[in-house]
Amino acid sequence: MAVRLPNALRLPLSPSSQLRFKNERRFVALRCSAEYQTLSSSDHSKLVLEVKEKLQRDFPSLATGKNGRDDEEMILWFLKDRKFSVEEAVYKLSKAIKWRQDFGVSGLSEELVKELYQTRKAYVHDHLDKFGRPVLVVVGSKHLPARQDPVMNQKLCVLLVERALSKLPPGTNNILGIFDLRGFGAENGDFQFLKFLIDVFYYYYPKRLGQVLFVDAPFVFQPMWQLVKPLLKSYASLVRFCDVETVRREYFTDDTVPQDFKY
Repeated sequence: MAVRLPNALRLPLSPSSQLRFKNERRFVALRCSAEYQTLSSSDHSKLVLEVKEKLQRDFPSLATGKNGRDDEEMILWFLKDRKFSVEEAVYKLSKAIKWRQDFGVSGLSEELVKELYQTRKAYVHDHLDKFGRPVLVVVGSKHLPARQDPVMNQKLCVLLVERALSKLPPGTNNILGIFDLRGFGAENGDFQFLKFLIDVFYYYYPKRLGQVLFVDAPFVFQPMWQLVKPLLKSYASLVRFCDVETVRREYFTDDTVPQDFKY
């Protein structure tokens, strides 16, 4: 039986040993990553089938069909997200499919969220960006949590995410999110909604958000960012603070830039 030494009796590693240990861990991580990348289509198919059979056996009540427990494209996406761990993919997929059922994703429509939809507080842009990604724009100054139904805000959010993803061209896997923060004030701050948005992309649409632009963020937005940033974890690297000119120049052409960002 292994004996665990009290903290006080453990000898600290020397700086060179610490470095060697760190490098060894990094090598293992890189080797595993390389193994995932070298999986063949046949390997993918076997793992997809394994996940599908496990979902059918362990979660027979989950929906089938598009975005259901037998949707092979969705299964493969979650396998990639979970680095091809069948157990982790099954766990995350089962949660995501149940959430879609409980939230009523398939029943979302413009009519259901008509009042909020017409405010143009958020919308899917008609054109792709320069990198071929669908674009979801959020206008921060039009988000008024004290006056708007939080449940309807969530439904509008998911409806637009679904719409953006439906515009993915072949070979493109993620979308661009633009938060227009011009005119953002304290009355627009909504930590609970931002947390919902983070959870949506992390748990239910993993790796579907390619980049997030915070455009012309005012000083009043900084406290909100400090609260949200730790929740993003590795996803924080997707965030870029920029100005309107950067949006115009680096992400769109004169013909494709959203109306709100034109000169």
